[in-house]
Amino acid sequence: MTSLERCLTVLDGGVPDRVPVIPQCFLFSLETAGVRMHEVVRNAAKMAEAQAVCMERYGYDGCIIDFDDATLAEACGAKVIFRDNDPAVVDESEPRIKEWRDVATLKLPDPQTTARLPVWLDATRALMERVGKHAFVMGRADQGPFTLACLLRGAQQFFIDLATESDNAAIGDLIDYCRQVCALFGKAQKDAGAHATSIGDAYASPNLISPRMYRRYALQAEIDLVSEVQAYGIPMSIHICGNTTGILPDMAKTGARLLEVDWKVDMGAAREIAPPTTTLMGNVNPSDPMVLGVPGQVREAVRTIIESTAGRGLILSSGCALGRDTKPENMEALVAAAKEFGTFPSRG
Repeated sequence: MTSLERCLTVLDGGVPDRVPVIPQCFLFSLETAGVRMHEVVRNAAKMAEAQAVCMERYGYDGCIIDFDDATLAEACGAKVIFRDNDPAVVDESEPRIKEWRDVATLKLPDPQTTARLPVWLDATRALMERVGKHAFVMGRADQGPFTLACLLRGAQQFFIDLATESDNAAIGDLIDYCRQVCALFGKAQKDAGAHATSIGDAYASPNLISPRMYRRYALQAEIDLVSEVQAYGIPMSIHICGNTTGILPDMAKTGARLLEVDWKVDMGAAREIAPPTTTLMGNVNPSDPMVLGVPGQVREAVRTIIESTAGRGLILSSGCALGRDTKPENMEALVAAAKEFGTFPSRG
């Protein structure tokens, strides 16, 4: 099988020749290609080139287009801090939504023209042209509805708003606006040719808010978002950082074709919780062993994940984004271990 065939087979519920590998490694890709963040933040060609060079160097099965966690918020009017060799971040000292009446002033961005959204889409097009016929390309749609709302309001203030229920109508309006923005970008990734799209809803993590609060404020927006984007004809993935064991049944209810599982979750338990039709991505710890460990530890981590899930509906990945200081020999071990432990018996 080609890498693309391997990934699409898993997404369709079939059995591939082996477990595919798609690490979350845009920063490591830049390091591998010898490129600094400030060189690619507005340069789609350089980002696509770095992704392709890294994938070809290590032999994994697909790329995830990502630049930072601030692009959608920037397109919605948030101030952003750009850094030389680290991803851009939202300046939460100057929130876009200072008062709840500001929600009424928000305008939907155009993914083809607004701020840096076209750069992400051009990177998807460039990568699809270079590798899309044989490798899997996931074009992220940046942040999920709840997290985007946090970035526009300022996370600390938004959590206070939720705890005090200061203005439930405005809170709902802001989250729904963010859902619409995410849907526009996700569908634009499909138009750019991506095989799948995804959102990261990190601020919806049980490490930050309770499962009850997740179900009240984040879940329905994710359900509606997934329904709209997948009806447009592209599989969608949801990534929520941290230990999501307590909300995995809810995440599965979103209907997302893929769920990206962070390293704090037992992957075998996640496989039992999620429906067989849901593909799981994950979940090697990006810090230890990928940065701090040695190849033998990476090999054992991969073995545990594959054996605990029987390789069913699995795309092997890092639990979250890999750092630029990931050891090259550990990336090699990640891919090699997938081939060692994730090869299925011949079907013919």
